[in-house]
Amino acid sequence: MAVPLPTAWFNGSFMPLADVRVSPLDRAFLYGDAVYEVIPVFAGQSFLLDAHLDRLERSLRELRIRNPHSRAEWVQVITGLVQKNGGGNLAVYLQVSRGADVGRDHAFPGSHVAPTVFGMVSPISEPHPDRLGIQAITRPDQRWDRCDIKSTALLANILARQEASEAGAGEAILLRDGQLSEGSASSVIIVENGVLVRRPAGPDVLPGTTTDAVFVIARQCGRRCIDDAIAEERLRRADEIWIAAATRGIAPVLRLDGRPVGNGEPGPVWRQVAAAFDASRPTSHAVGHVVGQVVRKAP
Repeated sequence: MAVPLPTAWFNGSFMPLADVRVSPLDRAFLYGDAVYEVIPVFAGQSFLLDAHLDRLERSLRELRIRNPHSRAEWVQVITGLVQKNGGGNLAVYLQVSRGADVGRDHAFPGSHVAPTVFGMVSPISEPHPDRLGIQAITRPDQRWDRCDIKSTALLANILARQEASEAGAGEAILLRDGQLSEGSASSVIIVENGVLVRRPAGPDVLPGTTTDAVFVIARQCGRRCIDDAIAEERLRRADEIWIAAATRGIAPVLRLDGRPVGNGEPGPVWRQVAAAFDASRPTSHAVGHVVGQVVRKAP
């Protein structure tokens, strides 16, 4: 993970990241009562910005945390973080907690408590090393039943990702009741006979801004894309398996639980779609909203 850059946003001001101080009574610290979003930036320009801010607003709404900023204000925060940290290829991390009360109580604090807002940025490696392909393992999905909310309460994800790391793998693909959920920190797409398949939206998976963009671009490439339940057996016999995430893009899984996926090399569909996806991202001469309005609505 890249080391964060020096300038952060905290409760209304830009300041050195080293100077940010959060109360020990903040509900993010005590309960994980907070949401977050990660927005990729290429050549100093945000990518899929509207989709990411839509998801942030949805997560806040589902947890009944007051949105501390208008859309225009969020854009100003993101733009300021990018500019003050030198631009380039970055991951903008935004976090909003319910705030800090005078004591510890599971019940929501009163309206006098303002949300705590934090933002920072980290460099993105470009091209990302995962582009060469990764190994993945499968693990049981032990998360709570509202994975559609991008909450900071990520302990089950962390444990699964750590198991993957200890196994020399780049991701843990999660299974629940014999069905694919998603990765510990990614969405999963499989390819069958040239067709892209992903899990339908629902409370047990996070709405994928990157997978939405991938599906738009794949259709432009003439590929059929569907949402469908994916049983474990179907996952294991897929021609190709990809992971998708804001800062990793789309990466091919070459081996799953030690067995090759397809011929163990990046597949032809991934090569086609990945090239088109890369071409859609901002450059120093382009605007970063190519597919930013395309959002799959979760229930």
